[in-house]
Amino acid sequence: MILLFDIGFLKIGWVDVIDILLVSLLLYQVYKLMKGSMAVTIFLGYLFLYLIYLVVDAAGMELVSTILGQFMQVGVIAAIILFQPEIRKFLLLLGKTTDINRDLFRGLLRKKDDLDKKGFQVNAIIDAVKAMGGSNTGALIVLSKDAELRFYAESGDIIDAKISKRLLLSIFNKYSPLHDGAVIIHNGMIKAARCILPVTDKGDLSANLGLRHRAAIGMSEVTDTMIIVVSEETGEISSVKNASINKNITPPELRKLINRYLFEDRLPKRLKQKKKGVTKEALASEKESAG
Repeated sequence: MILLFDIGFLKIGWVDVIDILLVSLLLYQVYKLMKGSMAVTIFLGYLFLYLIYLVVDAAGMELVSTILGQFMQVGVIAAIILFQPEIRKFLLLLGKTTDINRDLFRGLLRKKDDLDKKGFQVNAIIDAVKAMGGSNTGALIVLSKDAELRFYAESGDIIDAKISKRLLLSIFNKYSPLHDGAVIIHNGMIKAARCILPVTDKGDLSANLGLRHRAAIGMSEVTDTMIIVVSEETGEISSVKNASINKNITPPELRKLINRYLFEDRLPKRLKQKKKGVTKEALASEKESAG
């Protein structure tokens, strides 16, 4: 091992520096995942219990030390159970940020015709969201570009129908039995309606955010999806991805976000420039029709 310097009896080398940097990066990512959630409180409580164990063990309190020691022996299993949502989000983060996963396995297996087909389906979603926003009709739409989200789809009613503006408006009509819940869209199809989504446990959210917005944030925390929310009170359109919410966006802005999620984020770099031209043409045609 190549040495850099000595600190007393410690010998620091390049491997040690890299090791420290990787651990720091790992702890930072864990902090980002736990920030603003109940996991921080649980972690602090577990840490406090461990410190008590060290104190009683050093003081020779055998009975208390034995009880706490038995608990600490299963600490890894307890941590997995307690921090299961955070571990899942961390693994999801690794999967979403891996270039091999994105460019090779996603990009190369997608055909251009399939992407163009989805481009036409975006128009139906935009038209439906625009109409629902104008009539203050509440809506919750989940877009998934890879996973079928079968677990969440089975919590509602399976539809498995092609996307259309009229169908979306019919589902979210306040007199429809399917309007209470989320619609899941995957591979150009409306898979299910009236689906139940996980609600975020973040405590630092604005009090103005209702249950739809909190469910959208919760869904984006545990899945690689984009969620569209239409407020029933104001008709405001919002989009949520990676626990980040864009509020009060216009239909053209929503179109850009959907195109970026469905196309640009999944294509290899050599194809992104070509798809940008398609996106610009779609925006130009929309402006002409609006004029």
